[in-house]
Amino acid sequence: ERSNLAGVRHILLVLSGKGGVGKSTISTELALSLRHSGKKVGILDVDLCGPSIPRMFRVQDNDVHQCDSGWVPVFVDQDKSISLMSIGFLLEKPDDAVVWRGPKKNALIKQFVADVAWGDLDFLIVDTPPGTSDEHISTVEALRPYKPLGAILVTTPQAVSVGDVRRELTFCKKTGLRVLGIVENMSSFVCPHCSECTNIFSKGGGEELARHAGVPFLGCVPLDPQLSQSLEEGRDFIQEFPKSSAFAALAHITQQILDGTSQPSS
Repeated sequence: ERSNLAGVRHILLVLSGKGGVGKSTISTELALSLRHSGKKVGILDVDLCGPSIPRMFRVQDNDVHQCDSGWVPVFVDQDKSISLMSIGFLLEKPDDAVVWRGPKKNALIKQFVADVAWGDLDFLIVDTPPGTSDEHISTVEALRPYKPLGAILVTTPQAVSVGDVRRELTFCKKTGLRVLGIVENMSSFVCPHCSECTNIFSKGGGEELARHAGVPFLGCVPLDPQLSQSLEEGRDFIQEFPKSSAFAALAHITQQILDGTSQPSS
């Protein structure tokens, strides 16, 4: 029996022990950046209580349809280069709260993994909720037979966020999930007038954690009002703002992931 993930070459999980660090932002921009590198990408949004991926691509009003092999993902563009699946497409009203116990959440995650007809993809990015609990265990277990490439951990520079991500490193170790690297998000603020970078929080926590844990540090993504605006409006930041310092950071992270996937197959 052919699996719906049989045509997916690489599966990446985006994790963090803390909420509000920008996992969905990194997932979205990584997908856009990979598309501009000529890759076909899917995003599986398993943040069941806070599904923001549909809005970030401005397709939150789309419906999910059935086909012979399961659910057809929502395509972002006519070329079908980015496809999405999220509980956000299944809610009657976008503001409905998902008030579910663990078993029901876990069952839906397993259904997302088994029943979405992705077709052929270069990358499937799995955007996860914060923490190291039921949903994460279910996601990793359901994906294990398909040998995920690994996880990208997202943190902000402050010590409290870095501490939470340290717990996520422990989760990866316990579940046998390879850590592809750490991204420090919101590491500085890019002034919209003069483009100067200012460290609003602290800086370097993610890099220090990566060094201490012996995992790659993928880079710092600054707070850029142009990036925030494009996410709010569902626009392609990668295409529209190539001179932004956030663009350079995201392109660098994407290139490291592409380099990492080309090495084992060579």
